[in-house]
Amino acid sequence: MDFVNKLASKATGEHQQGDQAQKPSGGDGLMDKFNNLAGGGAKGEQKEDGLDKGIDWVQEKVFKQGPQDNESAAEQATDKFIADQIRNQYKNATGRDFPIADKE
Repeated sequence: MDFVNKLASKATGEHQQGDQAQKPSGGDGLMDKFNNLAGGGAKGEQKEDGLDKGIDWVQEKVFKQGPQDNESAAEQATDKFIADQIRNQYKNATGRDFPIADKE
């Protein structure tokens, strides 16, 4: 994963200084544009249903994984996978659909 982060840093022009990455001023980076096209970022967050938002809340408040309001497309795909598993297990246990409908 470090390799991917370094590659992304070079592609967007970010400069690593210790544990902090600094973006160059002006405009979105190339990786931000790819992330938005893949369904990540703030636009992807607007498409989440209540269960996805609940998963984000647990990740942020319980697991202390930081703000979940601008996740990458990969993080959002992971959240969708978790939500799908919750829905499937609920249906297997109760025979009914999960009360919060999946937002497509």
